[in-house]
Amino acid sequence: MLTFIAVVGAVGLVNGARVLQPPLGHRSVPLLRVDGLQFKDLNRNGKLDVYEDWRKTPADRAADLVRQLSQEDLAGVIVHATLPAAGGPEARIGRGGGYDFEKAKTLIAGKRINTFITRLGGDPVMIATSANKLQEIAEEATFGIPVTISTDPRNSFLYVPGASVEAGSFSQWPESTGFAAINEPSLTRQYAEIVRKEYLAVGIREALSPQADLATEPRFPRINGTFGENADVARAHVQAYVEGMQDGKNGLKPSSVITVVKHWVGYGAQRDGLDSHNYYGRYSDLSNDLLTYHVKPFVGAFAAHVAAVMPAYSILERITLDGEALEPVGVGFSRQMLTGLLRGKYGFDGVVLSDWGITSDCGEYCRDGMPAGQQPGPAQIAMSWGVMDLSRADRFAKAINAGVDQVGGTDDVAAVLEAWKSGKLGEARVKQAASRVLAQKFAIGLFENPYVDTDLVRKVVGNPASQAAGAAAQQRAMVPLENRLGGTPVKARARVWLFDVSPAVAKAHGLTVVDSPDVADIAIIRAAAPFEIKHPGYFFGSRQHEGRLNFQPGDRAFDALQKCGKTPVAMTVYLDRPAILTEVKDKASALYADFGISDDALLDVLSGKAKASGHLPFELPSSGAAVEAQKSDMPHDSPHPLYPYGYALR
Repeated sequence: MLTFIAVVGAVGLVNGARVLQPPLGHRSVPLLRVDGLQFKDLNRNGKLDVYEDWRKTPADRAADLVRQLSQEDLAGVIVHATLPAAGGPEARIGRGGGYDFEKAKTLIAGKRINTFITRLGGDPVMIATSANKLQEIAEEATFGIPVTISTDPRNSFLYVPGASVEAGSFSQWPESTGFAAINEPSLTRQYAEIVRKEYLAVGIREALSPQADLATEPRFPRINGTFGENADVARAHVQAYVEGMQDGKNGLKPSSVITVVKHWVGYGAQRDGLDSHNYYGRYSDLSNDLLTYHVKPFVGAFAAHVAAVMPAYSILERITLDGEALEPVGVGFSRQMLTGLLRGKYGFDGVVLSDWGITSDCGEYCRDGMPAGQQPGPAQIAMSWGVMDLSRADRFAKAINAGVDQVGGTDDVAAVLEAWKSGKLGEARVKQAASRVLAQKFAIGLFENPYVDTDLVRKVVGNPASQAAGAAAQQRAMVPLENRLGGTPVKARARVWLFDVSPAVAKAHGLTVVDSPDVADIAIIRAAAPFEIKHPGYFFGSRQHEGRLNFQPGDRAFDALQKCGKTPVAMTVYLDRPAILTEVKDKASALYADFGISDDALLDVLSGKAKASGHLPFELPSSGAAVEAQKSDMPHDSPHPLYPYGYALR
């Protein structure tokens, strides 16, 4: 560390221009002194290679490193694996109390992999300390290529394995739909800037977000991750998010988090709302008429020079490009959609990172679900739609030849090497993909300093100012739908009956909690949009919200509402999907929509200390029949919506 301090602030010349010595975070590699400046001798050959020279461009450094790498090294660069967790039932997907560092060393030093997703939650200092240990392992490996650690979103409320991570100590904000409800792109950028700083503090350098999918199909299980169904609104917020996460609109820099916009394209238009994580939901109903509309949010990402794009799993049956029908394969295998449309028409020149599991084997249980009574597990995860009958090596070859630069959710470098050595995957294409991935590592400064200061973590992650900003956004995103009380729903010192609201929080607000709605001044009910688990035999189907959107007897919140009789009710419904509120509209005295809000923030709104000022980012249908009648790819087309797009009670 004394060496580290000594070199900071040194100045040199590059083409006559003064350059400032960057901090060099290192543990085991020796340093080189050249022209009065210091560099890390990452390959320990005693001389300064181009890839070690931080004065060179990321592209030149990547080209030099790729020239030196073996086939095995290059194969490791173009896969994006999962950091192995230690023990626990979900260790296979990276969830646990910490990393298994012996397994991690096998992946980093043995398989030469240097990009991983983390799914660790818990103490942020532990996450940061663990990231430093991983970087120490990487520094000791051949060529000293640092690890890029990615994450699914972890700063909101809903947790679904494979889509999001619990917020834990990180600042907590509304879902993306909540930002669309507020519709101030500057706030979305502020949010992304705070998240970026939190990620950087714990060593996370890649965000598997934002979702640029449009919420045009109300039954779709992942609507909460979108910016609603209006393409122009979504475009502005996607662009603001990328700018906040990458610290500007001119591409990557050392202060950036690599940002991955997803899912190219049509994922929000899933047939019958069924998610393409599942075999039964592998088709999107995106049509040629609405293709440009669904692309529009991605154009916002391109304007901000987004670093990476993730293709959708879905098969697009209704699309033709240049007069030719698309091959019936998932977008991650479609040369027409990736090399043709994405890189050709829209000029994207960053990394194409596939979604997870597209090269995995989809066997009997993946296709048909587990038998009744048996719990599906991670072993059934595979999304190789349209290419299930190909060998694993052939799937890698097809995806990479189609335009994928890095294959997500796999550590199967052997299959990459098999495809390469069999001639199905060309050397030039592999080197092109690896160069794109490595150039981004150079651009964000990972090669100079991949380590984080664990003493600073608690000052950044979830600090009071960030938490307060998140809570304020939760409140602003709420949408008032009905109020027949003529004023603030919850009066000071009121007697309240609570459903799914913390009594301790209510008491802290000066309210008296009672055991029956019959003796309450008002009942407060927190509800979630109705759903069904229609496919319990599938790993994702057993966890996702599918099916109906209407309240009915047997739903806990609806039964609680019925129990209230003549007692006034203030009710909020969490809209992870556009709920049908026909059955509750006239029963609740005050009705709100929310997109993730804490009990404390909610009670501030209901008691008039904060204002709900959001507008619906999608329409709320009037009936199940209306949902069936609308088109999956068309916005605002539900017949006679109960609440139209943009509605808020005035």
